[in-house]
Amino acid sequence: MPVLAVVAAFGAGGLVVAAIGVDPWNALRELVGGSLGSGEGLGFTLYYATDFIFTGLAVALAFQGGLFNIGAEGQAYVGGLGAALVCLHGGFLPPWILIPAAVLGAAVFGAAWAAVPGALQAKRGSHIVITTIMFNFLASTLMAYLLVNVLRPTGDMQAESAAFPPSATVPSMKAVLAGLGIAAPTTPLNLSFVLALACALAVWVFVWRTRTGYEIRTVGQNPWAAVYGGISPARVTVLTMALSGALAGGVAVNEITGVQNRLLLDFTSGYGFVGIAVALMGRGHPLGVVLASFLFGMLYQGGAELAFDEPKITRDMIVVVQGLVVFFAGALEGLFRRGLARLFAARLGPGDKGETSLPARVAEPGGEVP
Repeated sequence: MPVLAVVAAFGAGGLVVAAIGVDPWNALRELVGGSLGSGEGLGFTLYYATDFIFTGLAVALAFQGGLFNIGAEGQAYVGGLGAALVCLHGGFLPPWILIPAAVLGAAVFGAAWAAVPGALQAKRGSHIVITTIMFNFLASTLMAYLLVNVLRPTGDMQAESAAFPPSATVPSMKAVLAGLGIAAPTTPLNLSFVLALACALAVWVFVWRTRTGYEIRTVGQNPWAAVYGGISPARVTVLTMALSGALAGGVAVNEITGVQNRLLLDFTSGYGFVGIAVALMGRGHPLGVVLASFLFGMLYQGGAELAFDEPKITRDMIVVVQGLVVFFAGALEGLFRRGLARLFAARLGPGDKGETSLPARVAEPGGEVP
């Protein structure tokens, strides 16, 4: 189904591109070539994909608990504050302590910011969609105030913090590969990409291989059954949102400790909202999130190259393609589902239809099958 959604989105996008007088096949070649056709393009693609993995995992984990977390943008933003405070006040620490501490700071602040809407829903019945949207605006206002009035160095006209010490910089992938004797172009890609992949694996193990993950999925599927089984939906809701916010804080690790080396206004650049599309495209599964993040990374990097080579195609056109992916993956999901269901039903042999998912009948103690 995700493959069909991508094909349909690119088909519809091709019609839009053709309508403005650009060859769709040529545009597709330039988009793919700009994102994957060189080491530099691939580095930028993976750099963007890193942010999308973090926010996509945050939204996908909330999905598993039956929650729609719209606040990954604000949670990543506040996570940047946690990482920045650690970096600005921990310059005396060696890199092998300071960098993990910054990662932990981003996770803790993101978790704390997300736990509040979770608690409001669990204790007061406030809808998680409304509160997380509101908390995005609160995070933006809070960060603007802090960067202008508290964290900005004296005499500096820019709304940003002081530069972090060199020991707080996450090693770039170019430096890591150079240490292995492999030449790589200069790109923003850094070891946060490895951290993002590790988080994807950890989320899979946590959700599908632990008791707490089972509780989260149970509450997401049926809260009343969870209560019957002795699970507290309120506790699971707060925990799920806190973990979701901690994952969103990974964006800060990639952006402000891996690239910018200072806390900036709007460093999240809308990555939290793209994470919603990534989670939908990835069907809420960590592997799907990684693959969808790579796709959206290609759209970001390849779209920039395409806009440069084709004056008629702007960045807004790439946003249209992203919107079409979300449209076909979400709003028109039922259309593809019915068609696939008919296709698979037609391929089943006689006697297989409708019985493949039923449990086998077990004989009674007397030996007779009821």
